Amino acid sequence: MMRQAFQTQVVEAGCDEAGRGCLAGPVVGAAVALPRKYYLPGLNDSKKVSEKKRLVLQQKIEQQALAWAVGYVYPPEIDTINILNAAIQSMHLALSKLMLTPGFILVDGNRFKPFNGTPFKCVIKGDAQFAHIAAASILAKTYRDAYMKKHHIAFPHYGWASNKGYPTKKHRAAIARYGSCPHHRKSFKLLPKGELF
Repeated sequence: MMRQAFQTQVVEAGCDEAGRGCLAGPVVGAAVALPRKYYLPGLNDSKKVSEKKRLVLQQKIEQQALAWAVGYVYPPEIDTINILNAAIQSMHLALSKLMLTPGFILVDGNRFKPFNGTPFKCVIKGDAQFAHIAAASILAKTYRDAYMKKHHIAFPHYGWASNKGYPTKKHRAAIARYGSCPHHRKSFKLLPKGELF
């Protein structure tokens, strides 16, 4: 069973993001505060859960959390401030939109920047250890996937409905054939030299 929190003296928010390795679309951060002794069957790191199950978990998290929010940082800003800073900023945006003020922040990964002076701790693979980080990973992933599916309609040749903007062979083949679009991250290596399609 996942741990509930790193500490229990104050309300704690778990944070995670999705989309750092993508060639297109925003990086999406999420922040979630859960009730004490919260248990949601099947809750896990979003990468270990099927898309269908993630959508079920998303609905339950949104209904049962004390507070939750997501934040988007789009390609032009990613290209300006770099993907690491954009990922942190997306989580800051989510935290700023929470309907409560957490007294402690627990973050998936090993990099973060102070947010409003709130104490925080980074945990590598925290999305597989803590329920609120896992919940944040589910929300970040489902909201980002929905964004990419929506924009797939206008740009179907890139295959975003299935690859969600990640650097698959089909995605890169489409970039080679059609060029990039406004949703692509121009600072990323969209077409590595020597790669064949």
